[in-house]
Amino acid sequence: MKNHIMIRNLFLCFLLVGAAVPPGHGADKPAKPARAPIYDTKADGAKQVADALATAKREHKNVLLQFGANWCGWCHKLHNLFQSDKDIAAVLKTNYVVVLIDVDKVDGKSHNADVNTRYGDPCRFGLPAIVVLDSDGKQLTTQDTGKLEAGNRHDPAKVLAFLKQWSPKRTD
Repeated sequence: MKNHIMIRNLFLCFLLVGAAVPPGHGADKPAKPARAPIYDTKADGAKQVADALATAKREHKNVLLQFGANWCGWCHKLHNLFQSDKDIAAVLKTNYVVVLIDVDKVDGKSHNADVNTRYGDPCRFGLPAIVVLDSDGKQLTTQDTGKLEAGNRHDPAKVLAFLKQWSPKRTD
């Protein structure tokens, strides 16, 4: 009888605790707002690179390939820095044709895996990964973007120094 009363009291305690949990806690929490996609998940990476090289040749620029995926928070951070930092945006506009290469996995297969392989598997470093090509398509460098980070963001000074280092040499 004593056990029966103790079990009943425990059950009542659980009911009271459950009733005291405010609404909005637990599984019914609203999801984080989705970020706008920056990578074209349908794009043919090889065609993107070919188009960028044609533009780079015509405009005397290098090509910056940014490998990533829409779910990648660091990819969005780097993309946002490219757009929001006026000095970085200016160097990119003057010196680079930027191509965002989607490498998300679909049905267990990596999208644009052939492009990743062609440039020495830069994704092995994680995402985002950067490859710089000259206007003839020669690979100049591969950058693990983790080396451009400071804390929970990309360091604008490191990113700017990297971009300046790999900008085409101008004779004009």
